[in-house]
Amino acid sequence: MANNIPPAAADNPAAAFERMLTVLNTLREQCPWDKKQTMESLRHLTIEETYELSDAILEGDMQEIKKEIGDIMLHLAFYAKIASESGLFDITDVLNSLCEKLIIRHPHIYGEVKAEDEEAVKRNWEEIKLKEGNKSVLAGVPVSLPSLVKASRIQEKVRGVGFDWENRHQVWEKVEEEMKEFRDEFNTETDTPIDTEKAENEFGDLLFSLINYARFIDINPENALEKTNKKFIRRFQYLEKRAAETGKKLKDMTLGEMDAFWNEAKESEKK
Repeated sequence: MANNIPPAAADNPAAAFERMLTVLNTLREQCPWDKKQTMESLRHLTIEETYELSDAILEGDMQEIKKEIGDIMLHLAFYAKIASESGLFDITDVLNSLCEKLIIRHPHIYGEVKAEDEEAVKRNWEEIKLKEGNKSVLAGVPVSLPSLVKASRIQEKVRGVGFDWENRHQVWEKVEEEMKEFRDEFNTETDTPIDTEKAENEFGDLLFSLINYARFIDINPENALEKTNKKFIRRFQYLEKRAAETGKKLKDMTLGEMDAFWNEAKESEKK
């Protein structure tokens, strides 16, 4: 027998949220797939949905952004539903806990603390987290974060407690210093074997310093690299398409021939 479908709620966020919970509860009780899910089984799907939201944001696709936000919201409610079945917590506990945390960590809004700018807000946030029991400013950086994102978060965290360069010129000097150290590991003027482990360490230092500089000039390094990835894919696929149109296979083409199509791709993007 079909279930009664809860009606859509117009201009009423609370009613719309309640509708989502009603649908989720019904699926959890009656759908074979939803019945089987655990926090562990949902975890990789949540990560996938998060990346899909990230892609939609970079593409500026508002319809996709709306869709992916919904998918992630459903996952979060699903985790709370699973926890409630064991009496651990429910979605109400989650939301109340969130509100309490936000109120405590924004004393410049809900208390008497003064914060004139964004940096003061960040400093207050990190100090409050330490008072709450965090043993380190960096304790909140997830171990499993991708390394590029992790480096950026580490730098933002320590900046929040004043451990930072004074200006971007100092950071750029550090970039140049790390570039020289990395280049020295690949000195082509001698036949000295390359110490791969040391070179890897120097390359890591160089990347870390570049990410730091990006932060100083308000560039998100993850977004920047992903846009370059997308640009490369777009141009290479143009190259493949043009090669196919001329009856050529990439493996049989010279680098000069491929470069010509690559430059065509760049020109077509400008137009």
